[in-house]
Amino acid sequence: MSQTFAFYDARAQEAARDAKAATLDNVRERALRSQKTWRALADQARKIEKSRAKAASERLERRAAENDAAAAAAETRAATAEA
Repeated sequence: MSQTFAFYDARAQEAARDAKAATLDNVRERALRSQKTWRALADQARKIEKSRAKAASERLERRAAENDAAAAAAETRAATAEA
């Protein structure tokens, strides 16, 4: 199952709250390490989401261009056949 940016971001925020509330140094350090890891995962998930959205947009543009080219070619063939 693929996790989203929102999931990882929420975990990072939770770890930050845990670190702030910690009274023991080792617990605070563990929470800060956890926050750093969750933040890195959130950043990576955001990059992947942006990359996928960009790829989908490029695919749609390419398909539209291909459809336009096919329609133009069909019109040219029809005009040539009528002549």
